[in-house]
Amino acid sequence: MRRILVTAALPYANGPIHIGHLVEYLQTDIWVRFQKLRGNDCRYFCADDTHGTAIMISAKKAGVSEEEFIAGVNAEHQRDFADFHIEFDNYGSTHSDENRELCGEIWKSIRAAGLVKEDEIEQLFDPEAGTFLADRFVRGTCPKCGAPDQPGDNCSKCGTTYTPAELVDSRSTLSGATPEVRKAQHEFIELEQLHGFLDEWTQTSGALQPEVTNYLRGHFLGEPENPEPLRDWDISRPAPYFGFEIPDSPSNYWYVWFDAPIGYMASTKQWCDRNGESFDDWWKSDGCEIHHFIGKDITYFHTLFWPGMLKTAGFSLPTKVHIHGFLTVDGEKMSKSKGTFVAARTYLKHLDPSYLRYFYASKLSSKVDDIDLSIDEFIAKVNTDLVGKVVNLASRAAKFVQQTGLSKKYPDDGGLFQAAATAGDEIAQAYEECEYSKAMRLIMQLADQANPYVEDAKPWELRKDESQADRLQDVCTVALNLFRQLAVYLAPVLPKLAEQAGELLNDPITSWNQSQTPLVGTPVNKFKHMLQRVEEKKVHAMIEESKESVADAGAPDDDVASPEAADKWDDPGTELESEPLAEECTFDDFMRVDLRVARVVEAEQVPEARKLLKLKLSLGGGVYKQVFAGIKAAYEPEQLIGRMVVCVANLAPRKMKFGVSEGMVVASGPGGEEVFVLSPDEGAKVGQRVH
Repeated sequence: MRRILVTAALPYANGPIHIGHLVEYLQTDIWVRFQKLRGNDCRYFCADDTHGTAIMISAKKAGVSEEEFIAGVNAEHQRDFADFHIEFDNYGSTHSDENRELCGEIWKSIRAAGLVKEDEIEQLFDPEAGTFLADRFVRGTCPKCGAPDQPGDNCSKCGTTYTPAELVDSRSTLSGATPEVRKAQHEFIELEQLHGFLDEWTQTSGALQPEVTNYLRGHFLGEPENPEPLRDWDISRPAPYFGFEIPDSPSNYWYVWFDAPIGYMASTKQWCDRNGESFDDWWKSDGCEIHHFIGKDITYFHTLFWPGMLKTAGFSLPTKVHIHGFLTVDGEKMSKSKGTFVAARTYLKHLDPSYLRYFYASKLSSKVDDIDLSIDEFIAKVNTDLVGKVVNLASRAAKFVQQTGLSKKYPDDGGLFQAAATAGDEIAQAYEECEYSKAMRLIMQLADQANPYVEDAKPWELRKDESQADRLQDVCTVALNLFRQLAVYLAPVLPKLAEQAGELLNDPITSWNQSQTPLVGTPVNKFKHMLQRVEEKKVHAMIEESKESVADAGAPDDDVASPEAADKWDDPGTELESEPLAEECTFDDFMRVDLRVARVVEAEQVPEARKLLKLKLSLGGGVYKQVFAGIKAAYEPEQLIGRMVVCVANLAPRKMKFGVSEGMVVASGPGGEEVFVLSPDEGAKVGQRVH
């Protein structure tokens, strides 16, 4: 029996759980349930992440203390998780005595190891909100790759880490104000001192997926012959701040990312104290495996900072860090304006949690890839696989053996049960390796083999002939045993279905080994509906309510990937991705381009040109420009005559075989029929300069 400690990243106590969060917590719950079903001593620990500026601000807006605010959120989180059949062995809070004690212990070890230094730094301060700005409340342009609208600690495009003060054109997401730079004393951990250890652990321990080891090598550690120095980790925040004050650094508080992962340990300690277990057996023992499940956005915290803290303080290192991608819906980021940013509670009002558990399992693998929730695929997969293949086996057989029960001896089924029992090892291996989509495919293959047996045997026909009573009982015994095997294999994903199968057959599903031995001679209870078909109208009602709940709450109409408000149109970023922003220019560079409002006074075809129209533009006062514009596929000449456009008026003349082009009409689009000439608003006058 293995002893296994499992954690999922701590949800931040500043809002409700949504279906994007659930990718992680369901993935983790499935793995834990599988381990327990296999007979391993596996424990699932989690907690709310409760510290930081955001909590202070939210509590103030709610008119309650921070403690009252996080207590309310904690209750909501636990309710949502429980209703999605996610079972924690302990669910705590980082604002606990246990966490404060462990933070102090680990900090003392880091101090003793000579890894801490103090330095006065320049930090961003919001003059309107009256507070220093945590990383997540600053957005700006990445100082390395130039990607716009990046958070204050790391770039989502190139992966570079930096301080908020290093962002270009930074702004506060609290008030929109331009932050002021103020000096404050901070505590730093010199992570570079652990470079050798971190290089070896990340590259050789086997704890990380190959793509993650490569990512860390390329973005942080560098090559062995040319290592990249690791930056000092800013580990403190000045008052005002909701968190734990650092004992040996008055008026400074541990940064939320210092105490958050220690929350895993604090939650473990609460469980140990309650159950008479030794904390060291779980966090300081070679006999215990430690598995973290996290999203890819917090990779470097869990693969550099966290193992460095554990190593220095003498605790066990992670056996495996399982890193997953994000959720998209119909190929796009979750969006409040489109109703695809769905809160867990809203989902539960309309749909069975088993649907989402199974759908996620059918998409998840051990890789860091994003998964997509296609609404049409979601409906089809649940209705076809779960209702049409799995539950259908039980519903078509159980009612015929309510009086007789199962046969006392397992009948000849042509090897179906044994083949499914043999497949159990491959299914178990897929679960172990987090290859859930593979496990679901293997299980559905078994369902595809079982259903033809029932269809060929036709128990609904056998029941009409009293002389076939024994044959009917045997057929139903086979069908229900094949269903029971599927229920065992699906139990980590569908615990409710496993519970219903146990009730139907008077044999609770508690062990993986139950898939290996047929059940015979037991009574069969009355069949009750297990899973209904997904109704498309309920899915759309959920989406509509998600739109409404945003409007009712007055919440910002934003995308999940961006903390601050976005516009209500939820414009996609595909065009910007296909043609990234040009290299930065100065104001003087821009002013050299003379953009003018012009009127098209003549427009004609250029027969020998495939793309061009010939335009005569008036700039007013008898000044004209002849322009050849590549808009032939998008516009007829008569559509343009009289129209106001924007032209580049000081472009050097270009001699073409059709004549001289003396300017350029401003347009957008990739070309061909997708060209869109830009026009000024009503009121603009011919000849005006565009600034």
